Amino acid sequence: MIVLQTLGIAAAYFVAGRIGLVREVVVEGAVITPLWPPSGIAVASLLYFGLRIWPGIALGALFTVLAMSDDFSAWALAVAAGSSLAPLCSYLALRAVGFHPELGRLRDGVALVFLGALGGMALSATAGAGVQFLSGSLSSGDFWPVWSAWWAGDAMGVLMVTPLLLVLRKARMPRLDDRWAEALLLAVITVVAATVATRSSLSMIYLVFPVLVWAALRFQLAGSAPCGLLISVMAIIAGTDRVGPFAGHSVLEVMVNLCILNGCVAFTGLLLAAIVTEHNNIRHETEVACEELAALVEELSPRTPPEGRSDGPQGGPAE
Repeated sequence: MIVLQTLGIAAAYFVAGRIGLVREVVVEGAVITPLWPPSGIAVASLLYFGLRIWPGIALGALFTVLAMSDDFSAWALAVAAGSSLAPLCSYLALRAVGFHPELGRLRDGVALVFLGALGGMALSATAGAGVQFLSGSLSSGDFWPVWSAWWAGDAMGVLMVTPLLLVLRKARMPRLDDRWAEALLLAVITVVAATVATRSSLSMIYLVFPVLVWAALRFQLAGSAPCGLLISVMAIIAGTDRVGPFAGHSVLEVMVNLCILNGCVAFTGLLLAAIVTEHNNIRHETEVACEELAALVEELSPRTPPEGRSDGPQGGPAE
């Protein structure tokens, strides 16, 4: 079983990498993706299965790097090592702070943003940009732009893909009484709002946030995670096509705009969903505690005899 899981994670990592490269951009001669899905798959798989699945991540990273470079060298091994060690560091950092994969607390959302995504993915960006600098293909002046773009793509992969995969862990068969009409309406409005926001030349990118708030308030992570990923993908397509609010900007400017937009979308949806879930859990626990307390009071209270009866001794007739 562990062998099949390892091979499955490696295959998922490789396929996700090929999908991510569909919208690649070139920053100072380095190939970068605005969103790198394998990083999100790697962190989610570690949260699912633990450290025993890490060889699958390393294998998938190696195959992905070799497919991109067509050269088996020490540089390729260094990039693959950085790409596989970064999610491992994210997982260890999340486990150290008591992260719950259910994302039912505000602290879990904050930990995933700052430790899982922004913190852990700095390692892969450092390895990727550092290898190109040491190999001579990247000048010192171009190091930080490439590092920033690499880091942003990996971090966005964690912020967008990992929550969605964590939601799928609790997926169940839908019931007839589920809010299908509202969910379908939310999906349609999300597509329309994201299309207008990312394709219009009027810079109406803010249209996506009311939709994201709606998804988080009504459906928590199960709503905000898919909506956030959809908005991010449509923004990346518009950015790489240089249309809408991204028209007339350089590649680096487009990457900065995409990073800020995707980061705000992920941060808003993730934290708001965590806050609502935490509030609902507290309310449920309070209701259960009140019911248990009421039952305990009823059990301990003295029983009152029926009206008209007395449990005390009966006196005889007066003489």
